Amino acid sequence: MAKPATTKSLRSIYQFKVTLNGIRPPVWRRFLIASTDSLADLHLVVQIVMGWTDSHLHEFVKGKECYGVPDEDFPSDIYDESKFRIDQVLKQEKDKLRYTYDFGDGWDHDIVLEKILPFDTKTKLPACLKGSRACPPEDVGGTPGYEMFLEAIADPDHPEHAEILEWLGEPFDPEHFDLAEANDLLQN
Repeated sequence: MAKPATTKSLRSIYQFKVTLNGIRPPVWRRFLIASTDSLADLHLVVQIVMGWTDSHLHEFVKGKECYGVPDEDFPSDIYDESKFRIDQVLKQEKDKLRYTYDFGDGWDHDIVLEKILPFDTKTKLPACLKGSRACPPEDVGGTPGYEMFLEAIADPDHPEHAEILEWLGEPFDPEHFDLAEANDLLQN
């Protein structure tokens, strides 16, 4: 059974890779975060680096343990993510979590602890190191909806092309990831 945080341990820097499942070519990000940050902090970093807007429910799953934001209206066996440090859940390189965002669209991510690095006060944390491709827009309808969305925006003759562009309200390039923007958002 998981145990809540009690005392701070020695800090390390954790390097993670988060990959959105079900999208090809893959959408992924590599980032750094302090090992002693909470799972709630990890959630916020994943939201920012992936490009999500934190508009929906989420959960982390490691084995049989679930972490998220408990809700009195919906009792469950979920542990409060704000009470657990990352290093209490992920202890060694290659450990991983499943992260689900937006239970309606069902965006499942794999979060893999790639490296455990010595803590360095000169390293600005959290920080995004690299990434590939744009995150799908919110409320697009999961993987099948995203595939239809991409078809429609790529084809001006598609019957839903104009409607989807109006719904989106801004240009969308599925190949674009702005590393500088992700890091600006992480530091604000």
